Amino acid sequence: MISQIKTKVREGGRLSGEEALLLYQEADLNLLGQLANEIRYKLHPEPIVTYVIDRNINYTNICISGCKFCAFYRAPGDSSGYVLSKKDLAKKIEETQALGGTQILLQGGLHPDLPISFYEDMLSFIKENFGIHCHAFSPPEIVHIAHISRLSVKEVLERLIRAGLDSIPGGGAEILVDRVRRQVSPRKASTDEWLDVMETAHGLGLKTTATMMFGHIERLDERIEHLLRLRDLQDRTGGFTAFIAWPFQPQNTAIRVRPSTGHEYLRLLAISRIVLDNFQNVQASWVTQGPKVAQIALFFGANDFGSLMIEENVVAATGVTHRLSEEEICRIISEVGFEPRQRLMDYTLVNNSGPG
Repeated sequence: MISQIKTKVREGGRLSGEEALLLYQEADLNLLGQLANEIRYKLHPEPIVTYVIDRNINYTNICISGCKFCAFYRAPGDSSGYVLSKKDLAKKIEETQALGGTQILLQGGLHPDLPISFYEDMLSFIKENFGIHCHAFSPPEIVHIAHISRLSVKEVLERLIRAGLDSIPGGGAEILVDRVRRQVSPRKASTDEWLDVMETAHGLGLKTTATMMFGHIERLDERIEHLLRLRDLQDRTGGFTAFIAWPFQPQNTAIRVRPSTGHEYLRLLAISRIVLDNFQNVQASWVTQGPKVAQIALFFGANDFGSLMIEENVVAATGVTHRLSEEEICRIISEVGFEPRQRLMDYTLVNNSGPG
């Protein structure tokens, strides 16, 4: 059966959920990597690996979601909770642009008291003073703003777009199966709500990314279900630019599991590249895996190295910290035979060939 599935993949056939799960469970790591790498080269025959220079700015850590996997959030009233001032926001963006940054990734907790005007004002301030690309507000944030403001998701997105929203990150997906979501993030957007935000955003002309956080309480078949839900939506809209998966980091969280291994990460990455046949780009997660595994990921379906991550707080709150400069990213990519190229959110290449 594995031989038949392998042939089907190599002939460009689309796998069913059952075929994908069987391949994921039973194929050896080398075969998965081979198949994923072949698909990567069909989509991107040029030996280029892209990266983006941006900064992950968390505008608040106050959150009512209380996700069991999160070590970053603070409950309302906690003395260590914050809402970023415009002065601090400006300083972070200035530093980002000084390092050649082309965008900011703007995400925060589900704050119970911030009206939609707060988000509009923040976007307008950024656009008027810096003009930088705003890749902002994951679907759970959009659903939360809609609830607080008593507006529809479409109305919220239309207002945020007018204020300066350029694209939406795929955060808050975790696993797109409600059995899992009810246990790890019961007060966050449901599977259908997450997908609805993305479909609505695509309909309004916004590009978005898609993510998966795996390795907590989900089953293997639920990982495949997650990929199929993304593939179905991409069939309808074509609005996703990339897929990014990373393993759950259990340190300092309420979920007690062993961390996923590099082997498990590469298997998941490869099956993602195989199943998501309508996604142009798959990103390596060096922030959680470190540079060596991320190098190997470039032969397991990934064609993008992700972000320079000038600042990252959520993964760091679990005690996992990897930091790379642009020079180091370019060196890591070049060491394994690829040409590093800086890109924008929509994967347009910046006219350079590395730092300097």
